[in-house]
Formats: sequence, C-alpha cells, structure tokens
Amino acid sequence: MWKRMLLMLLVMLLFVAGVGYWKFSMVRAAIAMHAQFAQPPSAVTTVVVKGQSWQPVLSAVGSLRAVNGVTVSTDLAGIVSEIAFESGASVKKGDLLLKLDTQQEEAQLHSAVAKREWTKADLERKRDLVAKKTISPSDWDQAQSEFLQADAMVEEAKAVIGRKRILAPFDGFLGIRQVNLGQYLNPGANIVPLQSLDPIYVEFNLPQQDLAKLAVGKKLHVHVPEIGGDDFTGEINAIDSRVDDSTRNVMVQGTARNPDHKLRPGMFVDVEVLLPEEVGVLAVPVSSISYAPYGDSVYVVKPASSGAQGLEVEQRIVRLGPKRGDQVSVMSGLKDGEEVVSSGVFKLRPHAPVQVNNEVQPSNELSPKPKDT
Repeated sequence: MWKRMLLMLLVMLLFVAGVGYWKFSMVRAAIAMHAQFAQPPSAVTTVVVKGQSWQPVLSAVGSLRAVNGVTVSTDLAGIVSEIAFESGASVKKGDLLLKLDTQQEEAQLHSAVAKREWTKADLERKRDLVAKKTISPSDWDQAQSEFLQADAMVEEAKAVIGRKRILAPFDGFLGIRQVNLGQYLNPGANIVPLQSLDPIYVEFNLPQQDLAKLAVGKKLHVHVPEIGGDDFTGEINAIDSRVDDSTRNVMVQGTARNPDHKLRPGMFVDVEVLLPEEVGVLAVPVSSISYAPYGDSVYVVKPASSGAQGLEVEQRIVRLGPKRGDQVSVMSGLKDGEEVVSSGVFKLRPHAPVQVNNEVQPSNELSPKPKDT
C-alpha cells in the first residue's frame, strides 16, 4: 500500500510540475512578444527654437479712473423745474444740466433790486445835501451803508438763483440720470455722474523691488481683452511717496490716451511698463510646456537612439521666464536651433517615437488677437 501511495504522490508531483512549466512557457512567450511589440509613433507638431529680442516689461493688473470724475449734485434744496440733458450725452464745461424752481428767490431778487434803487436815489439826494452842509456827515455815511447793504442783498439773491442752475463743471460724458422732473431734492442729492474719458488714469501696484526701475515718463501699454484686444499707450505721471506696509507694494499712476472712449473708469486692465533695454531670449509656444509639480519640461525631437529609423523625444527640464502673448521664454534647459514639440505633449513620455506633421500649427504670436474675443 505504501508503494501505491508513493506512486500516486509521484504522479501528482509530475502533473503539478508539468502545469507549472506550461504556464512558465506561456509567460515567457508573452514577454518575448511584448518585447517585440513596437508602439506606433505619436503625431505631433514642432517648432525650432530661435533666439529673439524682447523688450523687458513690468506687468501688473490695474484699474482705470477718470482724470476728472464726479457725481453732479445740488447744494440747495428745491423742486426740479427743468432737466436740460440726456443720459449718456457729452457736455462742455458750463452747459446747463438742471434747474431748480426759483420763483421765491426771484421775488426776493425783485424786492432787493427795488430797495437798492430806493437807497441809490436817497444816496444821490444826500450827496447834494451834504455838499450844502444841510445834513451831518453821519447821515451821509448811513446812506452809503444802506446802499451797499441793498446792493449786497441783490448780489446774494442772484447767487442763490445761480446755485439753483446746475452747470457742467468740466467737459465729459454723462451717465444715467438719477432725478425726475418735479422731484424734490435735498441738499447733496445726486443728479448724474460725469466723467472725462480722454485722457484717463490707470492705477496699478508693483512690488517694492521694482521701485528702482520706475520713473515718471516711462511708457505704458494698456491692454483690455474684453474690448477687442486693442493696446492703448500712455506714460507714468506719478509714483506714490510710500510703500504699503501690508503688501510691500507701491502704487503707480499713469495716463493713457483714450481718443475713441473705449476705456471707462472702473475697468480692470493689463498694464505693462516698458523698460528701455532689450534682452535676448529663447522663446517657445506655451503649448510646448508640460507643467508638473517637480518641474516644467519640454520634449526635444531627436533621431531614434535605438538605431531604428524614425524620431523620438527627449524630455528636458526647463526654467521658465516671462510670458509674451502665446510664447514663454526659457531661461535654461534649451539651446538655439533645437526642435521642440509644440502640440501633443500630454501623450508623450521619454524616448517615445513621434511623427512630425506641421500642416496645422497652434497659435504662436507675440501679440495674439483672437477673432471671437
């Protein structure tokens, strides 16, 4: 019996060994087939890195403010008797905007004029009498004083009537009307915003380390993508005398030309302060960059290292500099004349085979102006 058991155990061991060898052979064959499998090349576009000359700039986000901008209001109470403007209209300095009812003030003016005429006539009579010495000098002095007081009351009544005629304090564009005909206005009630639009102030902040590069008269470029991407030119006209102790930024004020009145107070804008000296840079499209926490990289196209026909990519860690439009400068990691992948970066890995097809290229402009923005 023990011989039969030993024989069965031997048969089982042989069976297990045979199954194991069969599976090992299959695995080894699969590994060999995988080793012989060649990944098809990925289709990519490329650009050749070329040195460029860039004018360095200091970039910031700023806001616009009118050189002259107020909300026109009244300093006297009264009922609106006339509105002489339309919302959104342009006005010149001194144009009538609004009149308050002045019936009571005009009546007071007529009374003051009548009193002045009486005191003037009395003054003329007493001029002759004092010359004939029929009245005392004090009577003459009192007549002069009464005339001057009456004349001052006339001027006061005219001033009150004038203050109820609201005039444009400067040339500009009106906003939305905030009053109605017949409405009673308290002192200080808002009537309509008034802004001068050309030129216009642009205010922005820069870090304190850039303070030495700033000076009054430096040229500015102001860019607003929301209104067609046009660039507006200007210059710095003032630098704040202090650095903000919470942000360590300094406020800068520039003046931009706005002949078409496209810029409006309150807008956010992209501001660039142009520095005088130009620098040489290596620039690549932003679409070439593979961004990662451990470092940004690009893929350089080279002949296949295995000796086979075709191209492959080499991953390079790069240090990036300023951006300009669709391009970004590379401070280190690339050389002039190298060919880098400009699209299709997301599907690549080191030494991956590629096929270059440059029939359709991504945007690569220093000053892009998309049609649908």
